[in-house]
Amino acid sequence: MAAAAADEAKLESFLQWLQANGADLRGCTIRACGAGKGFGVFSTAAPEPGARDGVVLVVPLDLAITPMRVLQDQLVGPRCRALYEEGGVDDRLLVMLFLMAERRRPGSLWKPYLDMLPTTFGSSLWFSEEELAELEGTTLYRATVIQRKSMQSLFDEKVKGLVEELLHVDDSASSTEVVFEDFLWANSIFWTRALNIPLPRSYVFPGLCGDQHTRTDDDVCDSGLPAHQETDVTAKDSTADENSRSSNTESIWVEGLVPGIDFCNHIDVKALATWEVDSVGNATGVPASMYLMLADKSSVEAGAEIYINYGNKGNEELLYLYGFVIDNNPDDYLMVHYPVEALRQIQSADIKMRLLEILKGALRCLLPRSLLDNGFFGIRSNEDKDNKKNISPISSYSWSGQRKVPSYLHKIVFSQDFMSTLRTIAMQDHELEQVASLLGEVGSSEDREPSDAEIQSAVWEVCGDQGALGLLVDLLRVKMAELEEGSGTEASDTQLLEEFDSIHSEDYASGKDENSKRKLKINNRSCIVYRRGQKQLTRLFLREAEYLLELSANEQT
Repeated sequence: MAAAAADEAKLESFLQWLQANGADLRGCTIRACGAGKGFGVFSTAAPEPGARDGVVLVVPLDLAITPMRVLQDQLVGPRCRALYEEGGVDDRLLVMLFLMAERRRPGSLWKPYLDMLPTTFGSSLWFSEEELAELEGTTLYRATVIQRKSMQSLFDEKVKGLVEELLHVDDSASSTEVVFEDFLWANSIFWTRALNIPLPRSYVFPGLCGDQHTRTDDDVCDSGLPAHQETDVTAKDSTADENSRSSNTESIWVEGLVPGIDFCNHIDVKALATWEVDSVGNATGVPASMYLMLADKSSVEAGAEIYINYGNKGNEELLYLYGFVIDNNPDDYLMVHYPVEALRQIQSADIKMRLLEILKGALRCLLPRSLLDNGFFGIRSNEDKDNKKNISPISSYSWSGQRKVPSYLHKIVFSQDFMSTLRTIAMQDHELEQVASLLGEVGSSEDREPSDAEIQSAVWEVCGDQGALGLLVDLLRVKMAELEEGSGTEASDTQLLEEFDSIHSEDYASGKDENSKRKLKINNRSCIVYRRGQKQLTRLFLREAEYLLELSANEQT
């Protein structure tokens, strides 16, 4: 109860702060979502008559925390400008440093907003060792471990000292030692809430517009935020519409936090909102603002939460950056790669690595789930399959025509670049000699070096697909073994999810589950959903590869 009362007090302070600084909640409000999901934006009524169509929330750009805002800040701006000019920090790190410093300043102009932000996250970077162990064998596990080490190194070598230096310019700032969790928090705040904003050029380069805007006593209103700045641009929004209604002023896309609008950060099957940046001429004195707009206002009822579109992201990216997953995510993907370490140990490694360098060979292959629709076991109609049989993506698969184009070419769901890489790696020494002979004929007859396409064709003509497909099947089988080693099969993950959902529903209904325990369980569930999806994709792509290998063997004989 005490925690709920504290959250309500923070929310009330934040809403007052927004409105005191020019924000306009026209057809929405911000409130708690329940079930430990933080705060969200909810529709309260249809937009008022005469208002811009679909607009439910307007926030002046002066409230946005962007790299320019940091560089213009009176307290920390000079030091940050020096670091920026020296190349010591980039735009994103600049915002993170600012968030870390402002969070510790009791007199921060953004305190009502910062107090509203979550303090922990469900992304894999925040996982305990026990939770992280649930991801062993996945690409996400390796990525998380590597990123943690990289962030820890960056914090120790640069971030810690810089933030403490920024805090020293303000005597009122907290003297508590800056710790790695502060950096982890700022990093997560940025990646989960930053928006890509088409800012007026006068905001990005204020000095060129004759208005070097810094935070001074004269620029702060009663609630403690910069007064409005005049601009002259109209640009369009999150959909990156190129039809700007201003032909006089250029817009520059910048990543930043927009208090209020960034609480519209939950996902649903159907996104309900987008955003737009707009302003009017300088002569009117009306500030540039960001609008939250309903994509289809007729479909939104009062009390409904307003969602945004995260884009087509697989569970791997969603869990890594945002801390949630989607059951049966249609945008899931699988990453298959050939280890560089293994490449150095194969036969004739130096020659093959040189060939791959010339060919710009891809050692990784990203396999979206959607590719399976076009495979042998996909959902495309027979008519589509028949039409594609006559369409070859390679006009001259073999320059001499000695090896026929395979009948299954139109059904290969694996990229030709990756297949070419695997053919090169799988070559035996006698095949390598034949490839060299073919390429030597080209070089001697035309007095030139063979082209990339000719090298690729020579490798295929000598080797065909048998070795490459055999290697691909091995890679997928190894990947499946790694995925199953610590967590069992796809079927066992399905059983765990069914048990989890049953127990979780009972605990939630009875009120037994505390927030911290629920967060732990949700993290575990996210891991299971993600890794089960990886096992499913590996099984489906392995089936495609095995069938291709069988067809290739039949055609070769």
